[in-house]
Amino acid sequence: MTNRFLTIALAATLTLVGVVAAQTDRPGEGITLTPAVATWEDARPVEAIYRLMLEELGYDVERAVSLTNPIFYQSVALGDVDFWTAGWFPLHDAQLPADFFEHASIVGTIVEAGGAQGYLASKDAVEEFGITSLEDFKRPEVKEAFDRTGDGRADLVACPPGWGCEVVIEHHLDVYDLREHINDSKADYTAGFADALAAHRTGDPVLYYTWTPNFTVFQLVPGEDVLWINVPFIAPTEAQQDSTEFMTVEGIEGAVTDPLDMGFVANDIRAVANDAFLEANPAAATILELVEIPLVDISGMTLRFVEGEDSDQAVDAMAAEWIEENRAQVDEWLEAARAAAN
Repeated sequence: MTNRFLTIALAATLTLVGVVAAQTDRPGEGITLTPAVATWEDARPVEAIYRLMLEELGYDVERAVSLTNPIFYQSVALGDVDFWTAGWFPLHDAQLPADFFEHASIVGTIVEAGGAQGYLASKDAVEEFGITSLEDFKRPEVKEAFDRTGDGRADLVACPPGWGCEVVIEHHLDVYDLREHINDSKADYTAGFADALAAHRTGDPVLYYTWTPNFTVFQLVPGEDVLWINVPFIAPTEAQQDSTEFMTVEGIEGAVTDPLDMGFVANDIRAVANDAFLEANPAAATILELVEIPLVDISGMTLRFVEGEDSDQAVDAMAAEWIEENRAQVDEWLEAARAAAN
């Protein structure tokens, strides 16, 4: 009889230990998270990597809602969404609500100074016309060469409304007096770049804005197909005033000059989250704080996305592949997250 009670007690103890262990391994069990994702392509695989790691911690992570920057920053401050992994700072500083830091935080750094931005033009045309900056697009022969719509202005693939880069490009067109010389297309970026890519491949010069990490640097390679060009002079927006030293960059591969006046601040790509969410979910907060993803990996996944691997299932597969290729590091992050929840 005694042995029977001991057996039952031991079984109960082992069951309890198993439950505790399971809870420790999956601190997010029973908790639903509501992320957002940015509208540009390279945000998708990054969001998926975070989502799959959070699911390993037991969280039920809803499919991310796609939001423009201003709407996201308002929504995360209000608590309507929990987080995203697509903050570009200082570029997005101007889009934060006045009371943002009373309710939300910028967390961790996914890619430090990885968000380089600027203008590129077809290498052959840059060399033929001696182009060094946007100022050269005031020259009639340059405008004519880059005019694909017949309106007498050079065509620029720019940024859609709501993107942080749209504000800076609009500022550049004004401060450099370029509106009569450059036509900035603000339609869907991927479609606009695809049109420019097709034109370049038929021998027509193209001018476009881009950023890293991005698929464009694989399809038109700086230094081979295109060259980064300067802005005429450094003229920061109000949001860039404290970061002008980061707008001139040395060592940019494929630049027409070194250093290069890019006109944009090199940005840190960071997670952004609601404070109440962070406080209630230390495991998730730890993941947002610790995870780093190499720039080249994000660009490579983004290229796969624009070349057809753009379904939710394909993006999840890419993310799962990246996690398995980096399993040792991922497991360290997950263990740190579990420890934070204890």
